[in-house]
Amino acid sequence: MKIKQISIFLENKQGRLAAVTKLLAEEGVNIRALSIADTSDFGILRLIVNEPDKAYEVLKEQGFTVSMTEVIGVAMSDEPGGLAGVMEILEKRQVNIEYLYAFVGSAYEDALVIFRVENIDDAIKVLQEKGINILKGEEIYAL
Repeated sequence: MKIKQISIFLENKQGRLAAVTKLLAEEGVNIRALSIADTSDFGILRLIVNEPDKAYEVLKEQGFTVSMTEVIGVAMSDEPGGLAGVMEILEKRQVNIEYLYAFVGSAYEDALVIFRVENIDDAIKVLQEKGINILKGEEIYAL
């Protein structure tokens, strides 16, 4: 139920993002979802890809500062309140959310949200108890 996410530290200068995406494309790694947070000096690019281990190795070999973290993918109702319902479940159980981002998956009619939480095992347990659909890594990688 845990998904491997690649995080890449990028200097905030022209061409860095293009270099990452070109390298992954040349290696046949398909980006399934992404998020980027930046400051004036640097950015952190977070990726869900079809082959996370390969992406990690390729980026590391080319000198990028890269890490792999575990996140969870949650399918939720794509209607007003869908996200609020999941957030309420996590809040009531005091699960700290570090960040999240959403994306569209053609295989699902639901909204898909990636969560990075303080304690991933607790979050999975809490969401499963409430019947929330937590996606397996293989499901996300194959979208």
